[in-house]
Amino acid sequence: MREAARMGAKVRTLRRREKLTQAQLAERLGISASYLNLIEHNRRALTAPLLIKLAQLFEVDLASFSASEDQQLVSELMEVFADPLFDEHDLTGQDVKELVTQLPAAGRAVLALYAAFLDARSRTVALATHLSDADAVEDASLSLPSEEVSALLQRHGNHFPSLELVAEAVRAAARLTDDDVSGGLTRYLEAAFGVQVRVRTVQAMKGAVRRYDRAQRELGLSEVLAPRSRNFQLAYLSGMLAGEGAIEALVADAPELTSPAAQRLGRISLANYLAAAVIMPYDAFLEAARQERYDVELLGHRFRSSFEQVAHRLTTLRRPGNQGVPFHLIRVDIAGNISKRFSASGIRFARFSGACPRWNVHAAFTTPGRIRVQLSAMPDGQRFFCVARTVQRGAAGYHASHTVHAIGLGCRVEDAGALVYADGLDLTTGQAVAVGVTCRLCPRLDCEHRAMPSLQSPLAVDEDVRGLSFYAPASITAG
Repeated sequence: MREAARMGAKVRTLRRREKLTQAQLAERLGISASYLNLIEHNRRALTAPLLIKLAQLFEVDLASFSASEDQQLVSELMEVFADPLFDEHDLTGQDVKELVTQLPAAGRAVLALYAAFLDARSRTVALATHLSDADAVEDASLSLPSEEVSALLQRHGNHFPSLELVAEAVRAAARLTDDDVSGGLTRYLEAAFGVQVRVRTVQAMKGAVRRYDRAQRELGLSEVLAPRSRNFQLAYLSGMLAGEGAIEALVADAPELTSPAAQRLGRISLANYLAAAVIMPYDAFLEAARQERYDVELLGHRFRSSFEQVAHRLTTLRRPGNQGVPFHLIRVDIAGNISKRFSASGIRFARFSGACPRWNVHAAFTTPGRIRVQLSAMPDGQRFFCVARTVQRGAAGYHASHTVHAIGLGCRVEDAGALVYADGLDLTTGQAVAVGVTCRLCPRLDCEHRAMPSLQSPLAVDEDVRGLSFYAPASITAG
C-alpha cells in the first residue's frame, strides 16, 4: 500500500500540472472518475496498463514513477531537518517520508526555501564582514548555479542521447583515429567552421588555457597544455559548435537552471559532456571498460584522457539496453568542499553540509596519486564499493600554482565484481567501513570523527568523563 500511496500522489501531481480535472483524466484513461479518485487517494493500486497509459499521455519516462526520485527527496529533506533550527519541532523520519509521499511538491518547496535561507544567511554574514565595502553585496540567485547543474545531470541520469548523436557525427566528419585526435579535430574545426587553431605562449594567453575569439574565428590554446588536455579542449569547441542546437534545447528544457549564470554553466557542462563523448565514443569506450574491468588508469592511457575525464565518462554509460556499471562520482578539495557529484548507484551525498570524513575520498589526500579502495556500509545497511585518487591540475612553470582534488568513484557492492579494484576482496562478508551521509543524520555514536551530535540522540555532556568524541558518551565508546 505504501507503493500505491506514492503512485497516487504522483498521478495527482501530473494531473494538476496539466490542469486536468479528475473527470477529464479518467476519460482519457478509459476509467471512471470515482476509480481515479480512489487511485489518487491511495485506495486502489495503479495497475501496469494504467501506468503505461499515464506515461504515454503525459510523455514521461516510466522511470519517473520509480522510488529513486522520492528517496532522493527524502534524503535531502532529512538533511534539511537535521539543522538545529528544527530541533524543537521533533520531526521524525516517518514524518518526512509521509510529506514526500503525499505532497512531493511541498517537499521540493521546503528545499527551495531552505536553500534561500542558507543563501540569505551567508550573504548577511558577508555583509557584516564587509560592511564598509559597497560592492560586497551583489544580486545573486537563491540557488548556486553549480547545484542547479548537478540537479539537471541527476534528472537525466547523466546521459544525454542527443549529445551522443552529435559526438558520433563529429567523429565521423573529422575522421578521427586514436593516433591523431588533435590533428583530426584541428582540420575539422577549420573545414566545418572556419576556425583556426593556434598554440600561444603563457603570456599571450594571459592566464587562460583556452581562448576562443568568435569574431576572428580563432581558437588559442596554451603551450602548457598536455596532449590529452589539448585534445579535450579541441573536442570541447568542436562539440560546442556542432552541438549548439542540441545544447540549447536541453538548456531551454531545464527548469532547474533558474538564472543566466546557471544556464551558462549548464552549457559548459553539456559541452564538456560532448567533448568526452567525442574522445571516448560510447560503444568503443564501454566495450573497452568491460574488457579491462573498469581500470580507470588503463582506459585513460588508451583514450588519451585524464583520470577525472575517464571517471566522469564512466558515469554517463546509461544507454537503455547497453549500460555500464551504475556509478556514483564525487569530487572534493582538501577542505572537503564538494564541487562535483552524481549518483546512479543509490548512494546519497550531502547537499547542505559536510560529507562523512570516513569516506576514502578524503583519505586519498594522504596518499597522492595512489588508488585507494573501500568497502563501505551506510547506516541503513546498504553497502558500496568505492575507489578514490587525487588528481592535480595547474599551469606549468616554477611560479604556477596547482590545485589538488580527490575523485571518488563507486558502485553498489553487488556490481563491484566487475571492477578490477575488487580483486582479492571479500565483497560478501568482508569488513566494511561504517560511513554516513552527514554527522547529523548518522546514528552511529561510536565514531571518533563525529563533529556534531546525532539527530537521533540528544547531546549528553558529562563534565568529568570524555569518550572518543565530545559527542559520543563514554559508555558507547568503551571497549
